[in-house]
Amino acid sequence: MTKPEVLFFDVLGTVVDWRGSIAAEVSSFLARNNAAHIDAGALADAWVGRYDSSVEPIRRGLQSFATLDVVNLSNLEGTLEEFGLKISELPHAELVHLNQAWHRLKPWPDSVKGISNMKERFVVAPLSDGHTRLLVNMAKHGGLPWDTVIGADISRTYKPMPQAYLRACEVLGVKPHNAMLIAAHDYDLRAARECGFKTALVVRENARDPSKTGEPASNEDWDFSVGNLIELANILLAA
Repeated sequence: MTKPEVLFFDVLGTVVDWRGSIAAEVSSFLARNNAAHIDAGALADAWVGRYDSSVEPIRRGLQSFATLDVVNLSNLEGTLEEFGLKISELPHAELVHLNQAWHRLKPWPDSVKGISNMKERFVVAPLSDGHTRLLVNMAKHGGLPWDTVIGADISRTYKPMPQAYLRACEVLGVKPHNAMLIAAHDYDLRAARECGFKTALVVRENARDPSKTGEPASNEDWDFSVGNLIELANILLAA
């Protein structure tokens, strides 16, 4: 197998612990707003559970592009109402602060070291549904050592549309067959492979996407399958 030049990383679930981070922020939000009786984990999953259907019109070209901040805030308001909280009675600043939690997601323990090690030999960059400013803020918050940041606002679509992967290659001047996607989600890897990418699955037990409830467990033959990013770095650097 030809060695890749550029390693692209899915971020939400693969590089950062979105579920643990968002549940913690939701818990604090609920406590501040006299709603500690609500299950923070369930609310976090319900919030993300609205994501896929809300961006499908953008993927299909039926709706103009909107950033993750805009999509998430709309979904947050609907989710809070679903859980019995009235948006009109909540301070707007509280909603904005909770929505900005996506800029503050915490990396998995192996992420910074693993990416740093891979950066010694490869170009490393996120390939995420997050927009550029969100990914920059997240990198600064968590110390993620990207060479560059390419947000979904560059391709102006959402994965798994082919343009999301191919536009990232165009920006970095790399052919798809010389790129690799590293992700914890089969649907993402499948789409990247169809675009010509090499693929590496990182098994993350707490990375399931609640908006894709029908996604089967991984059983495909990816180029690599590892338990963490340090393990993958060791394999790629030894090759």
